[in-house]
Amino acid sequence: MCIGWGLGNLDRTVINYAIIHMADELTLSATQTGWVLSAFFLGYALMQIPGGILADKIGAKVVLVAAVLMWSIFTGLTAIAGSFVLLVIIRFLFGIGEGGFQPAAAKVIASVFPKKHQSKAMSLLLASAAITLVLVPLIGSYLIVSIGWRLVFVCAGLVGLVVTLLYRRYIDVPPLKKAGKTSVAKVFKSLLHRPLMWLLLGTFFAIYAVNWGLTSWLPKYLTDIRGLALIEVGLLQLVPGLIMLVCMFCYGVLIDKLSLQANKQVAALFATGIVICLYLMFFAETIVGFIVYQSLIMVFITYIVVLLPSILLKALPQAVVGTAMGIANTGGQLAGFATPVVIGFLIDYTDGSYVSVCYLLMACAAICVPNMLLLSTSVDTHSSDQS
Repeated sequence: MCIGWGLGNLDRTVINYAIIHMADELTLSATQTGWVLSAFFLGYALMQIPGGILADKIGAKVVLVAAVLMWSIFTGLTAIAGSFVLLVIIRFLFGIGEGGFQPAAAKVIASVFPKKHQSKAMSLLLASAAITLVLVPLIGSYLIVSIGWRLVFVCAGLVGLVVTLLYRRYIDVPPLKKAGKTSVAKVFKSLLHRPLMWLLLGTFFAIYAVNWGLTSWLPKYLTDIRGLALIEVGLLQLVPGLIMLVCMFCYGVLIDKLSLQANKQVAALFATGIVICLYLMFFAETIVGFIVYQSLIMVFITYIVVLLPSILLKALPQAVVGTAMGIANTGGQLAGFATPVVIGFLIDYTDGSYVSVCYLLMACAAICVPNMLLLSTSVDTHSSDQS
């Protein structure tokens, strides 16, 4: 699963570097650039809940294989985009294809691993995305400059087709357990009656607004505002990427060892740290200061990103984990859709300034503080009915 998740993140992340050349070639405004970066997340968000339901009903392996196949096809098709509209359509369908992967992966983790090891398993899965964030800035930026963005997407799509065949042959998921005939509507309604789900959905939205806002626009910010070449951006982004990777591995173990009360206090403290570091990062006078504060943001944000699905895995019955992850992660992917578009609009509206972008991301991070502090009550309330 880690190979597939890493590839999926590579396919969706490389466009954040390719968009610099794509925008020039297709003469895209900042607002149009935002729509291109967001289109994937709209499709991805729309597929979260259906993907989770399908994983619970027909099995996680079917959803995983279908997801890798579809996103690989549309990654490759990105290379033929010759206009803004066609590019948006392809990226949207790419998001639809990948949307079922994470709910299905959560279903596998819930089925295979005991609860005391599920945070570690989830952190290993998420770490594959962190590896991508290390590789894409360096290798991706080099390939985009040397062979062109179109050929990069063709190669990524072909690798995905190979991974699809490997998944079909080697992924081994326990068969679905026989369960009572509980309707999808009843499960869905039951989950939405839990305060936990609404808090998770809101917190997923807030933290991923910061995450995807930074991931999607930082390369362009560093080239346009800080005056760096694309290769220089790739080299500098290795530092926060490597820090995020190390944190992914460490936090999975730490979260399993700490109590829920301790975890939510650490997460609230780290969310406060994100707010402060965002301000210091955008107003840093030197590029060294910028990277230092960005790296601290990665330390803080990674903890929350690992903790949120871990809470869900431990608080809910295995039979509904796929659907529940789909609901919660919808918030994160709607943020991935909305944030780049809003940022693009703000940049156009303020004649290229990123000051309003800084305050937007700070506000999103601040939302996480009360949400994390409220999560424990929500989990405790329902902890007695998990059988």
